[in-house]
Amino acid sequence: MSGRFIVFEGGEGVGKSTQSRLLAEALRGRGVDVVTTREPGGTPGAEAIRALLLDRQGPGWGARAEALLFAAARADHVETLVRPALARGAWVVCDRYLDSSRAYQGGGSGLDDTDILTLHRIGSGGLLPDCTVLLTLDPAEAAARVAMRDAGILDRIGGRAADYHARVAAAFRRFAEAEPERFAAVDAAGAPDAVHARVLAAVDSLCAA
Repeated sequence: MSGRFIVFEGGEGVGKSTQSRLLAEALRGRGVDVVTTREPGGTPGAEAIRALLLDRQGPGWGARAEALLFAAARADHVETLVRPALARGAWVVCDRYLDSSRAYQGGGSGLDDTDILTLHRIGSGGLLPDCTVLLTLDPAEAAARVAMRDAGILDRIGGRAADYHARVAAAFRRFAEAEPERFAAVDAAGAPDAVHARVLAAVDSLCAA
C-alpha cells in the first residue's frame, strides 16, 4: 500500500488534535503503518522553532518573520520526517500544515498567498497533502472549547482578537471551495466519536484509493 499524507486543518478549538489521534488509531486498526505529527513541530528542529513562535513571553514576530519561521520549521519537518515516512509506505497524519500558514499569515495577517506558496515551494518542494480534513465549528462553540481546554491561557497566535480568527476561518473556507479534490469539510460539532465517524467517511471517500 502506498503512503498517504492526511492533514487536519481548522481554527482554534475545532478538535484537530483529538481527531488526528482517533483517525490514526482507526487506520492502525486496519493494519496501516501510521505516523502522527504536528506543525509547527514534529522534529527537534521544528519543535525549537515552535517554541519561538508560540511562547507568549517570547520576543514576538511580525507577519513576514512568522511566515519565514513557519516555512523553515516545515522544511525541516518535511525533509526529516514526512517524506521518509511516505517513501516507506506509511500514512502520515498531521495536525496543521501549509494551509494554516496560508490562513493565519495570509488570511489573518494579510500576506500574499503567492508569497506563502513560494516559501513552501522553496523550503518543502511544494509537497501537498493527499487529503486535507477541514474541521468547521460555530465560533462561539469553538471559543468555549478553547476556554475549557486552556483555562484562558492561550498561545501567542491563539490569543489574537476575534476578527483575526474570523479572517482565518474565511480563508480556510476559500481554500476548501477552490480545491474540492483535496479538501473535505467536516462538521466538528458534537461528541468526538460522532465527528470521528464523519472524518473517517471523508477520508475513505477522498484519499484512501
